[in-house]
Amino acid sequence: MRLLLVEDSARLQATIALGLRKAGYAVDVSGDGEDALWRAREGSYDLVILDVMLPKMDGLTVLRKLRDAGNATHVLMLTVKDHVNDRVAGLRAGADDYLSKPFAFDELLARVEALVRRRYEKKNPVVRIGELEINTTARAVNCRGEMLALTPREYRLLEFLAQRVGEVVSRTEIEEHIYSDEKDLFSNAVESAISVLRRKIESAGCGPLIHTRRGLGYVLQAA
Repeated sequence: MRLLLVEDSARLQATIALGLRKAGYAVDVSGDGEDALWRAREGSYDLVILDVMLPKMDGLTVLRKLRDAGNATHVLMLTVKDHVNDRVAGLRAGADDYLSKPFAFDELLARVEALVRRRYEKKNPVVRIGELEINTTARAVNCRGEMLALTPREYRLLEFLAQRVGEVVSRTEIEEHIYSDEKDLFSNAVESAISVLRRKIESAGCGPLIHTRRGLGYVLQAA
C-alpha cells in the first residue's frame, strides 16, 4: 500500500516514515503544501497523511483543492490544534479522519490500517481466501492453522491482492502501491516477489491461490 506523508517537521517526518516503512508500507514524503498537492494529484495513493500547519500552502487548502478536483483519496489530518471547531473544519473540508499531536505511533498505524480497509470497502480486518486467512490488524497470515513467515513487503503484496480479491491487478499497480524505493524495482521485481509468495502459500498447503493472467497481471482467488 502506498502512502503520502506530508509533514514539515523533518524529525517527525523521518520518524513516522520509518515506522510506516517498517510496517511494510511504501511511503513518499513531502514537507510543504504546494509539493504535497502536486504529488497527491499526480500519484496513486491509498492514503494521504496530511499535516494542517504547512509552509507555502496549509493542509486544509491542500485538502479542499484535492476535493474540488474530484480526488477521492482518503486523507488523515494531523494537527496540534485540538479544538472542536478545528476538527469540524477538517472533516467538513473532506478529511476522512483526524489525529491530534502528540499521538502514539500505534494509534496512527491503526487509523492508517482502518482507512486503507475503507479504501477497498473492507470492513472486516480478516480476509479469507480458501483456507488462507489474512489478519490485516495483526498483519499475520494463517494457512490451515499454521502461520506463514512473510517479510513485510511479501505481506503487503498479499494484502494488496487480498483487498481486491477476484480482480486482476496489473504489474504497474503493484509497483506503484508496494515499492517506495526505485532501486528495488529491478526488471523482474514483481514477478520474483509473486513467485516467492506463491511458493510459500502453496508449500503451506493453501494453493494455488495467486493466478497469472498473461499480459494483464495477477489475481488472488480460490481455485
